[in-house]
Amino acid sequence: MTIEAPPRPAEAPQPAARPSAGRRAWALWLRWWRRLTAMRTAIVLLFLLAVAAIPGSLLPQRALSQDNVRQYYLDHPTLAPVLDRLYLFDVFSSPWFAAVYLLLFVSLIGCVVPRVAEHARALRAAPPPAPRRLLRLPDSAGLATPLAGPAALDVVEEELRVRRFRVVRRSGAAGEELSAEKGSWKETGNLVFHLSLVALLLGLAGGKLWGYEGSILVTEGQGFCNSFQQYDTYSAGPLVEGSDLSPLCVDLEDFRAEYEEDLTAASYTADISYGPPGAEGRRTTIGVNDPLRTGGDRVYVTGHGYSPRFTVTLPDGTVFEGVSAPFLPADQGTLASEGALKLPDLGAGVEDQLAVEGFLAPTGVLQGGVLTSIDPRPLSPQVAVLVYRGYLGLDSGLPQSVYSLDADQVERGNLTEVGRANLAVGESITLDDGTSITFDGVDQFAALQFSHDPGQVWVLVASITLLAGLLALLLLRRERFFARATAAADGGGTVLTVGSLTRGGGDSAERFTELTGELRTALADRSSPTPPAGGADPHPGGPHP
Repeated sequence: MTIEAPPRPAEAPQPAARPSAGRRAWALWLRWWRRLTAMRTAIVLLFLLAVAAIPGSLLPQRALSQDNVRQYYLDHPTLAPVLDRLYLFDVFSSPWFAAVYLLLFVSLIGCVVPRVAEHARALRAAPPPAPRRLLRLPDSAGLATPLAGPAALDVVEEELRVRRFRVVRRSGAAGEELSAEKGSWKETGNLVFHLSLVALLLGLAGGKLWGYEGSILVTEGQGFCNSFQQYDTYSAGPLVEGSDLSPLCVDLEDFRAEYEEDLTAASYTADISYGPPGAEGRRTTIGVNDPLRTGGDRVYVTGHGYSPRFTVTLPDGTVFEGVSAPFLPADQGTLASEGALKLPDLGAGVEDQLAVEGFLAPTGVLQGGVLTSIDPRPLSPQVAVLVYRGYLGLDSGLPQSVYSLDADQVERGNLTEVGRANLAVGESITLDDGTSITFDGVDQFAALQFSHDPGQVWVLVASITLLAGLLALLLLRRERFFARATAAADGGGTVLTVGSLTRGGGDSAERFTELTGELRTALADRSSPTPPAGGADPHPGGPHP
């Protein structure tokens, strides 16, 4: 008697070992990278960047006008703080805008660079083999010819080479075949366009990181040197330090403004001298659209106005001649201007400070007892002044505008009004302590902007190549043409099966019809008998029709 042992249960399969944390992190990073560098992601990021720029065009931005932002706070006291917390008054320097910008930048690089390598290999590669079923292509036809297969393909190759196709002959399973293509520059233009876009973004980013600009009002006979301490307003990239500024000084020698008959400004030109500090300046003339360009720096004329000139005579006989301050235009049509002249130091023994706040009319007239201007040209300068004495608060540590008095000082009583008058050129006002203030006339000032952008040449070149790539992308066609020669079914001659694929342009059917028509003509000409040389009779000894 045989006793069989019960079968042993099959061992359960061992579970696969779990990948290590490093391999899982690497796989996750690769999955994220493929999604980020997909063309779909780049298009979405480009759309988000356009949407993110909308608030920057609808809301006032601090980088352009802090006064407008301040006014928005006054008009919308509840909404403005919420918008400010979302960086909507600093859109283009906000973290979320920078995040979208950087993701788009990385996505474009990840999309374009692999395609460049792939396109470089495709340029060196031969045209692909003909598809098995050519008649299924969008543009296809069959051509019958009495020529042998190789001779028929010779005719096709000759016609295609005339049209600048790259041609390759092969022996396929279904017979001898031909592949041709042209228009590879279309894809080259596509890649040049995207690479130029990346280069353009790099140039703009470099200009923001290492660039700076400053604005200053300069009266005739005065000047400035390239220093953040001298500019009225300035902005600089995060990688710019004071020692990085170009050593350049500019002196304004003369300014001229020309006007049309309707008193609109026709041109602003300024005669300046420029050069390194301490060196003799070189003279040149600049205008609104004709800046000074030197060593990557540019000096623009952005506007102009007037600086009233006064003579202040103290009771002890001390005279301050030619003191002036720029008055900012309040009306661009007539250049009626407002400003303030501050005299914090009147000499030893004088404790009180003096200030003249006024309204300047280049061509002044009194209308209802109020001074106004009717012409932007300085035909009859007049100034309405309010004179204050007291403490200006310049050394209080609190910032204040150089073009106006601190209203807080007036409200607190630190500045007291001691006189007011309307003055023409040569007229004076005498204060209660005997101080005399005489209006001597006006000098012109120019609003100058100093700009340094190290990425401007890069941006220019990138813009030109971007345009060239876009033109190639839009105007060129990518075409492939295939032909296969097979023996005719009746055993006589050859059947050419031809097909075409075209990318770009909507006339592919017409072009294919034209090409096949020329091929039929060329095949017919090649297959017809050639008459003997010298006009000999092709049918000697036979009857003539």
